[in-house]
Amino acid sequence: MPIKNTGGSVNPAPAPLTHGAFLHETFVARAREFPERTAVSDASRSLSYAQLDTVSSQLAARLRQEGVRDGMLVGMCLPRGVDLVISLLGILKAGGAYVPVDPQYPGKRVEHIVRDSGLGLMIGELADLPQSASVRVLSLAELLAGPALQPLPADDQRNPDEAAAYVIYTSGSTGEPKGVLVAHGNVSRLLESTQRSFAFTENDVWSMFHSIGFDFSVWEIWGALAHGGHVAVVPYDVSRSPSGTRQWLADQGVTVLSQTPSAFRGLDEADRSASAPLALRYVVFGGEALPATVLRPWVERHGDQTPALINMYGITEATVHTTFKRVLGQDLESAAMVSIGAPLDGWRLHLLDADQQPVPQGNAGELYIEGAGVALGYLNRPALNAARFVQLPGTSSPAYRTGDLLVLGDDGEYRYAGRCDEQLKIRGFRIEPGEVEACLQASAAVAAAHVAGHDYGDGDWRLVTYVVPTHGVTAWTEQVRSEVAAQVAASLPDYMRPSAYIPLAALPVTDHGKIDKSRLPSPDSIPSTELHASEPNLTEQEQFVLKVWSDDIGLKNIGLNDDFFDFGGTSLALIRSLSTLKAHYRVNLDPGVLADGATAKVLAGCIQRSLVQAH
Repeated sequence: MPIKNTGGSVNPAPAPLTHGAFLHETFVARAREFPERTAVSDASRSLSYAQLDTVSSQLAARLRQEGVRDGMLVGMCLPRGVDLVISLLGILKAGGAYVPVDPQYPGKRVEHIVRDSGLGLMIGELADLPQSASVRVLSLAELLAGPALQPLPADDQRNPDEAAAYVIYTSGSTGEPKGVLVAHGNVSRLLESTQRSFAFTENDVWSMFHSIGFDFSVWEIWGALAHGGHVAVVPYDVSRSPSGTRQWLADQGVTVLSQTPSAFRGLDEADRSASAPLALRYVVFGGEALPATVLRPWVERHGDQTPALINMYGITEATVHTTFKRVLGQDLESAAMVSIGAPLDGWRLHLLDADQQPVPQGNAGELYIEGAGVALGYLNRPALNAARFVQLPGTSSPAYRTGDLLVLGDDGEYRYAGRCDEQLKIRGFRIEPGEVEACLQASAAVAAAHVAGHDYGDGDWRLVTYVVPTHGVTAWTEQVRSEVAAQVAASLPDYMRPSAYIPLAALPVTDHGKIDKSRLPSPDSIPSTELHASEPNLTEQEQFVLKVWSDDIGLKNIGLNDDFFDFGGTSLALIRSLSTLKAHYRVNLDPGVLADGATAKVLAGCIQRSLVQAH
């Protein structure tokens, strides 16, 4: 397999890369080379490179008619599928930059993105967008309706290193998400650099598994289209089911799969009982630390050669991936965490102390990334840009100050060592606790809040919030907690919602007035409610489901009608709980039974009906 493990040393000079290119021009070149090959498919249809080129050019011409000009930001709120790929290509061909808005985002977050980015045009369907957010929303169907238009001229006179390709919003410490402006040249150089390590071909089938609002999607889409490969879009309901995903990978012949370690745990569990052969050449990990325990069972069954297991570190502000590590079985024998490897060609890593001086090798230092992947900056955030995109002495281009702590070992590989600040990573998403705390404290029931991450075992990190009720709240009842959780769900995406609410009379502080984390009770020490006494007349099945979710999954005090995912539950945790319930009641359960809602009431009802049918 043509794959190399990039070497590393202290602050190596970046290996030279060619000039950046426009992503849509790279795609057009592949369309001319492989016109009949499948470019993209979803559950209902597929398009060849020639077809995708034609329809995206028509969209680009229509967008120009609608007023899109070079550098203009255009929103895109579409579910994962063929239409999404058509839209982003059309926006780029028209000279614009796409701003992805996940349809799963709550309305308040969508409204903020629209206002902050100054969007005037959005492709998609936003029936419940607040009227105060003034943006024209046009469906892809109406944009493509009408007679064929003359294609736009092919030549683009802009500099791809200065022309924005997309803006992705990440969590913000001030309480509001911030947009990261990424250039065409940043992405094209990522693709060139990773090609040196992977050697992708037009025969590769790439899964598009992740939300368009998560920068893994950039790698999944453009990694395929830049090399003549096939973007196979995973249906949303399939992506929530590990067993469904495992079968889908086999059916589609996927060769390149990107996963967060959290998601891979479920896939590995489903793989243990699956028999359909996989075509995987690479499984690429990123988004969060990779525990060795996650990979050991897989390697015991499949070995470490096919598929090759790759661990990569990256950050949105440095364009998806920065380091590369080929993981072998021997790497899993003693280390608790897999290293993130060495920098890709074109990237240079600096580990610095608080005075921006290099730390001795073997010591933890804050990571500053210099080179090809460093983004254009934050949208409309000059002060934050000055603090985060900094010019280091003796360097020719700005470096991004990540806030991550890394250690460089004698083997030339970097290892993650935590954060300089409070930022967390949950399921691959970066989360600023301050944004969640601001949302909580907007509730009339919450006087103060502190948000932290808690490991529920084997790297299963989730958000926990410690809340101090206001004086008007005489008791932190399930009704109060449910109302607060509903307010959070109306403002924040599911990955930012706490899995446990722990009421305190006051937040413990040190002599310096800071939160005393050592005195915060562990979620594991909080007992589940006494059979949820505030909810009378629970059935035996309802009581048991709530007990499993509370005691085994760690969703403390979740109520009968509370959504499992609103409380920070994950797909893997859901699969685990269903396995426990199946074993206890000896009934067949899969995630599909929760189509009417991921609540204890719905699930208990399914169990009760199954028991009646069985007798």
